[in-house]
Amino acid sequence: MTGIDICLVGDSASMVVHGHDTTLPITVDEMLVHCRAVARGAKNPMLVGDLPFGSYESSSDQAVDTAVRILKEGGMDAIKLEGGSPSRIVAAKAIVEAGIAVMGHVGLTPQAISVLGGFRPQGRNILSAVKVVETALALQEAGSFSIVLECVPAPVAAAATAALQIPTIGIGAGPFCSGQVLVYHDLLGMLQHPHHAKVTPKFCKQYARIGDVINKALLEYKEDVMNGSFPDAHYSPYKISEADVEGFSNELQKLGFDKAASAASEAVQKLNATK
Repeated sequence: MTGIDICLVGDSASMVVHGHDTTLPITVDEMLVHCRAVARGAKNPMLVGDLPFGSYESSSDQAVDTAVRILKEGGMDAIKLEGGSPSRIVAAKAIVEAGIAVMGHVGLTPQAISVLGGFRPQGRNILSAVKVVETALALQEAGSFSIVLECVPAPVAAAATAALQIPTIGIGAGPFCSGQVLVYHDLLGMLQHPHHAKVTPKFCKQYARIGDVINKALLEYKEDVMNGSFPDAHYSPYKISEADVEGFSNELQKLGFDKAASAASEAVQKLNATK
């Protein structure tokens, strides 16, 4: 509805939806549920689905098979894969040759936190910065149509964007990329999940505080239920005439349910009192 160009169904759902500390646990089948839901709702943007950890590293065949599922079963237009190791470049090339558009992802690649030693920015020294640019170029050569640059210094992202002939999408990479991406839950300021309870992304601007609104609404709902003010007569829309209630009560009494008959009659009186 707002004219967003691209929706990425990211493996960050592992954290912001499923409550894990990292992106590693989410499975292909779980990703497909999210992909299908987004495809049903977002009819206009280009849709890109993440290949989750463990679904494409073993071989090019595995990578192609997973990518095919993301498109055929998930309703996506393209896939995204992380990293620029030789095996990832080969996988990206194989997926492109299978007729599937690939978005690359370099810099901080959350699926590689075991090797990186945590969620750590990349490109902060000469060798690392050159590696960011070289990896992006390798993914371009493999046929990628776009590259995500995550958590790298703005000058490094600017250099990568200038060196490439395809668009860059920045996240924590400064203002010089071709486009930008943020996690939906982060930019809306939704409720904290386990990782963000410890580490709030420094690069994320919160455009709303939806989590506070949700929390306030739930607290008010709980209070209204506890004190009996909800639901009142206004929110009890399904009616039965007083004559039918009287007849209903008589039938209950015949069955020996005197307490139930009294409860029905008292309910009518209470509802009338709150109108």
